[in-house]
Amino acid sequence: MEDMRISAPLDAETARALRAGQRVLLSGTIYTARDAAHRKLCELLASGGEPPFELKGSVIYYCGPAPAPPGRPIGSAGPTSSYRMDVFVPALMEAGMLGMIGKGPRSEAVKRAVVSRGGVYFAATGGAGALLAGCVLSSELVAWPELGPEAVRRLEVRDLPLTTVLDALGGDLYEQGPSAYLAALARP
Repeated sequence: MEDMRISAPLDAETARALRAGQRVLLSGTIYTARDAAHRKLCELLASGGEPPFELKGSVIYYCGPAPAPPGRPIGSAGPTSSYRMDVFVPALMEAGMLGMIGKGPRSEAVKRAVVSRGGVYFAATGGAGALLAGCVLSSELVAWPELGPEAVRRLEVRDLPLTTVLDALGGDLYEQGPSAYLAALARP
C-alpha cells in the first residue's frame, strides 16, 4: 500500500479518514511538546489563558530535540514514550488538537478522546531521531524556553514518515497488529 500524503494542521475530514495501520507522510506545521509543556498548556487553558499556538487542528510531536548542528534546523528529533502525556490529552483534544506523534500504547482515556473528537495518534520510529530530523525544514522556539529541549517548538516538516496507531473509529494498531500476526501464523 502506498503511503498517504497529508498536511498539518489537520482538518477534521483528513483525521477521520485515517485508519490504524495506515502509513502517512506528513508535511506542514507541527509542534513539539513533552510532559512539562503539556502541563503548562493545560494549566493555561484551565485558567482561561490563550495557548502559545493555535490548537485547532494541531499536531503535537512528543519530542525534545537535540541542539541543531551547524547548518541544520534541528538535531536528532526522535519520539518519546507517549503514555506520559496521556493525562493531558483529553483537555487538549477538547481545545482542538487533532493529532499526536509519539511511540508506544495509549490509555483508555486517550483512546476515548481520539474517538469522541475525531482525532488520530501516529507513531514515529523510535531510535531513528537523526533520520527523522532530516524531514525538518525549520524549527522556531514558540514558548517556555526555560524548559530547554522540552520547550514548545514550531517545526515545518516535509514527508515525515509515520504510522497511524489510533484512529477515529476506535482502531488500535497495537491491539490489531499482534492479533493479525497470530491469525496469519495459524493459517495453513
